[in-house]
Amino acid sequence: MAGGPTTTGLATAVGAAGAFAFLAAGYKTPEAVAGEIAELRAAGRPFGVNVFVPTPVPVTEADFRRYASRIAPEGTAYGLDLAAAARTEDDDHWAAKLDLLRGDPVPVVSFTFGLPPAPVVRDLRRAGSRVLVTVTDPAEAAAAADLGVDGLVAQSGTAGGHLGTFTPDAPPPLRPLPDLLASLAGRTGLPLLGAGGIGGPQDVRAALAAGATGVLVGTLLLRADEAGTGRTHRDALADPGRDRTVVTRAFTGRPARGLHNDFVDRHEAAAPLGYPALHHLTRPLRVAAAQAGDADRLHLWAGTGWRGARDAPVADILTDLTRTL
Repeated sequence: MAGGPTTTGLATAVGAAGAFAFLAAGYKTPEAVAGEIAELRAAGRPFGVNVFVPTPVPVTEADFRRYASRIAPEGTAYGLDLAAAARTEDDDHWAAKLDLLRGDPVPVVSFTFGLPPAPVVRDLRRAGSRVLVTVTDPAEAAAAADLGVDGLVAQSGTAGGHLGTFTPDAPPPLRPLPDLLASLAGRTGLPLLGAGGIGGPQDVRAALAAGATGVLVGTLLLRADEAGTGRTHRDALADPGRDRTVVTRAFTGRPARGLHNDFVDRHEAAAPLGYPALHHLTRPLRVAAAQAGDADRLHLWAGTGWRGARDAPVADILTDLTRTL
């Protein structure tokens, strides 16, 4: 979980509880990722690193300026001039992060947002890492399998945060995880890890019955004691007045699922596709809103199983999740 919730403390606690942890490389410098790898390696448990594949979604200068002007009043109270923001594009330090993972290999590297080039998969596997790719439909699964990856993360449309679709301008149908797994089972011969909408043991059982080798959880851990989730986000997850999640591009220019709030109501219909340009545009607003306790101007990423998240040590959450399996 990029953006702060996944800390080395959370990853260490996940490993100590007998599960497999992933560090988030997204939105971090290569130096920060290297430091976290060293810290987690010292804990003596295997882990993986998740990397965003640079798959920019272009936005014209005119559409960017139009949207920046539209949301500018949202930042006025925080002293932000969003209308004057530059249109920023980057690749999240892609080459440097790959150099790090080839030179200092970890047990597993997973990729999200698209397919890494075939030489990247080859080099990481030669270095000793197993390689996973996030997929959201059968066509993506087949393309990933053709690269020679070691497994697939099947992410349903019920997952929190960014949809891993390769085609954000035309995402696949937002089907429940068991349906997605059933559509992929047996097609590639690769292990399937199910992700999206896991809120309790019944969801794990359903995913395993549909063909998953295992499941991944994210939203369920957002309120864990060891998570780095900010207070405003934590409080929103526990707020009984938050009654649903929605898929929105209003915050980052790429479809992502989060708790419904006023910013989405005001701007979703007018928001262009444009990642990472819109991510950089709204980031100062999101940072200020989080610090001010303003949940209605913050991206409250959460999957459909968010009601299962609770304030507790991660070991207790994972034990309860698997107790009846």
